Amino acid sequence: MIQHFQFKNMYENKQLPGWTFSFYFSGTKYTGTYHKDGRIEWTGPNPPADKEEMLKKQLHELMLFHVYE
Repeated sequence: MIQHFQFKNMYENKQLPGWTFSFYFSGTKYTGTYHKDGRIEWTGPNPPADKEEMLKKQLHELMLFHVYE
């Protein structure tokens, strides 16, 4: 389960899409960039291969709820 999820706009002009995010999962902090096309670019450690798809799905859901509400 993702904990302490945070995101912010990459640009001062909030009309431009692109966000940075961070969250904790299993005691590890993950950071990355969420692009306007839904692509996720990890800027910190990559999640374990067997958990990456599940985390991406949860991240997409969180971004849809918070950004595109």
